[in-house]
Amino acid sequence: MSVASQRLMDNITYEDLYQRWEHGNWSAYDLDFSKDREGWEALSDIQRRSAMWIYSMFYYGEDRVADTLAPYVTAAPTEEMSYFLATQQVDEVRHSIFFHRFFKEVIGVGGDSIQQTLASTLPQLNWGYRGIFDRLDLMAEELRKDRSVAKFCQAITLYHLIVEGSLAQPGQHFIEDFFASEETMPGFTAGMENVSRDEQRHIGFGVKVLSDLLNEPTPGWQENRDAVTELLREVLPYGPAVFSPPNMDRSYTECYGFSLEDIYAFGMKLIRQRWRTIGYPTEEFPPGVFPFPPDDDEKGLAERQVKMMMAGVIGSPEGPPPSKDPEIQRLYFDLISRVADPAAANGSPFVLQWRFTDADPWHLVLDNGSTRAEPGEAPDANVTIETSWDDWIAAGKPDANQLKMVLERRLRPRGKVRDLARFRKVFN
Repeated sequence: MSVASQRLMDNITYEDLYQRWEHGNWSAYDLDFSKDREGWEALSDIQRRSAMWIYSMFYYGEDRVADTLAPYVTAAPTEEMSYFLATQQVDEVRHSIFFHRFFKEVIGVGGDSIQQTLASTLPQLNWGYRGIFDRLDLMAEELRKDRSVAKFCQAITLYHLIVEGSLAQPGQHFIEDFFASEETMPGFTAGMENVSRDEQRHIGFGVKVLSDLLNEPTPGWQENRDAVTELLREVLPYGPAVFSPPNMDRSYTECYGFSLEDIYAFGMKLIRQRWRTIGYPTEEFPPGVFPFPPDDDEKGLAERQVKMMMAGVIGSPEGPPPSKDPEIQRLYFDLISRVADPAAANGSPFVLQWRFTDADPWHLVLDNGSTRAEPGEAPDANVTIETSWDDWIAAGKPDANQLKMVLERRLRPRGKVRDLARFRKVFN
């Protein structure tokens, strides 16, 4: 951890975070929505559909995190952490009540019970979102059985750094700015300001916990880091798809004055800043955990991610068929070269060749710490994969059954047994 990061974290205490909670308490039932209905009806049709999409994710998310937080309280390694997490569960319930009132009284959907109102959000939840929150449910179950510090670090990473810090905050940031500037829904704006203040406190807690547990001289700090990077690698494919709008319709964000690239760039900036503050910057992550050039600006990274998502190459298998455009292939294989683990070469050059039935061939070279992906045929490939472009992209989704695809001959890897074993390690 850098000296600056250490000093910053030393200035934040769990007692201070608790006191901020006491001083920042607010009531979801004191919010006045009497003028908000008129503001809602003044929105255009696409603005209402967009708000329903974005705030359905918020509402469902607040309910899910409230339901899954209890194991965190009991697994926390110190009483100070446990006490703060107890306050956070109260916050998440209050946020759910706020959204329940907003959906019922302003949007006019749902019912008298929270369960009825929550049901109205379900059609808005996409593949990426469901993947992240299914993992959050599973994490709560794991934490009930395994209260180790390493598992707790995984749980904090998923909850505070990914769900709250990387996914919720970017979308919240832009649309909250819109309503605050328009001043057409004062009750909603006041509620979102309170929610934002709470979330900042929660994220600060997560950063503080991980800075304490992932760095020397904390016993087991390396084991904790390994657990965190394992979790990050697992959920990475779902992240970009969370913000894929219905039918890939860009108007869902542009109607509020921001683009998909704006959301991604803002999220990328937050990710880099927070892990740097934690003392475990993204450039120190193992291969494949944060597969982006460390010197690239967030805007360029966001543009490439959105381009690949819109082309059906990353993100949801429910999206469009993957584009075979050579530029999209180039972006994809640049990403593949950063995901590949050079240690899998085991000290000798390793060449992996793709032969697609419906797209141009590409190959990957791992050689003495240097990894590069290039178009065309390699003269002496160790392993050749014969498949279609569509099937190869499908095989990379987290819910793909790759063994079944091999048995169905949709994936046909060729090579010596030793090289095939090395290939399995390339992408971990």
